[in-house]
Amino acid sequence: MTCGHCASSVSAEIGKVGGVGDVQVDLASGRVTVSGSGFSDDEIRTAVEEAGYRLAGADS
Repeated sequence: MTCGHCASSVSAEIGKVGGVGDVQVDLASGRVTVSGSGFSDDEIRTAVEEAGYRLAGADS
């Protein structure tokens, strides 16, 4: 991600996933933090890909 629009796009797509309560995108590090319950890493990965990006990894 290289700009605020990129971060906004990723945040919006992840926000559509059921169970997501909050999405924080740190543009400088490229890190996305998602809180909530009832969603899987695969659902988040798919949302990131829908926004046109690739999820590099996921922390438990």
